[in-house]
Amino acid sequence: MVSEQATTSKPNLWGLWTGLDKDRRQILVAYSMVLVLIVLGTWTVSPEFASTEFLALQLLKASILGTVVAGQMIVILTGNIDLSVSWTMNLAAVLTTSFALGQDDRLGAGIAIGLGFGLGVGFANGFLVAYLRIPSMVCTLGINALLKGILVFYTGTQPLYGNASPILNTVSHHFIGGVVPVVALIWLAVSIIMLVLLNRTAFGRATYAVGNNPIATYLSGINVRHALLGVYLVNGLFNALAGILLAGYSGRSFNEMGEPFQFPAIAAVVVGGVSILGGSGHYLGAVAGVLIITLLDSGLSIMQMSPAGRLVIYGLVVLMMLLVYGRGQKMRA
Repeated sequence: MVSEQATTSKPNLWGLWTGLDKDRRQILVAYSMVLVLIVLGTWTVSPEFASTEFLALQLLKASILGTVVAGQMIVILTGNIDLSVSWTMNLAAVLTTSFALGQDDRLGAGIAIGLGFGLGVGFANGFLVAYLRIPSMVCTLGINALLKGILVFYTGTQPLYGNASPILNTVSHHFIGGVVPVVALIWLAVSIIMLVLLNRTAFGRATYAVGNNPIATYLSGINVRHALLGVYLVNGLFNALAGILLAGYSGRSFNEMGEPFQFPAIAAVVVGGVSILGGSGHYLGAVAGVLIITLLDSGLSIMQMSPAGRLVIYGLVVLMMLLVYGRGQKMRA
């Protein structure tokens, strides 16, 4: 009798695991992957992989990608996608630096113009997807090509006034206490906004509902078009913000500066456990996906992996995480 009580009182790890819902299990898997990458990086790549200085730098890089991922995730939750990330970032950065002219007193106006441009792109994408019913993949890919043409026409081969102002440069490079990047605080603010939007507002509930079943959502009285338009507006704003931060980190704006963020943003969302079909996933999982992709990229860079090799590794990691999470069971009407 005593032995039975002792047995039943022992913690059952499998029971704890199965007691978690799907989203929490995926978040746990994603953050476990972050720890595994740090340990493997320390053993196989460099002993400095787990140092405070190295991890602080990774947090800085992750903050820019994380701002993009916040926008991409909210779009993917509706069952859509945004393929105009790279040139939205690019043109927002160019507009900001062009209007600021490298001067701090003009930076506010430049940022307002850059963010306003991001909202404009978001409105265009949202209107075409929600009201004209153009598939998001085709629509946003076409907008991306359009933005690229506009930028090349506007700047030629190189922006004329591409230098970032001193304040923008400092914000994108400064570490508080030598550990916490200022841009990480901006990412934290974005994350708080996302958590509130998705978990505490009618907009967030509508976002998940549209991703699960847009027809049932419409029949329940929710304006699906307004929800999609709002999602793309938020996405465009975050893409523009990330482009401005990237200009500060690079010290200038230049053509194709946003290209390296297109695929990693989608990969981070998927690796974080968000269903590519929409309707399920948690923002904290997407944050873990950002950290995974950032650490993986840095490790491959230290190992001097070729760009082609990196793409292969990224693809394998995404496929592996999809297998770990299992196939989605959501049925789309």
